[in-house]
Amino acid sequence: MSAEITGLRAARKCPECGRPSDRATFPFCSPRCKDVDLHRWLSGAYVIPGPEDETVSPDDDDRG
Repeated sequence: MSAEITGLRAARKCPECGRPSDRATFPFCSPRCKDVDLHRWLSGAYVIPGPEDETVSPDDDDRG
């Protein structure tokens, strides 16, 4: 039985600058682009949308 070896996945473009990605910093091309993306996440520039907050009027409050 012969084992078939599959090649590495095709290089993808860096999501920050568009250059080919590097294996060590995948999916980015360099540590700089990786750090830029991380900074955007940590600073709140990227936001994952969640459910809409429902506003409750004081008349609808069940506590009272």
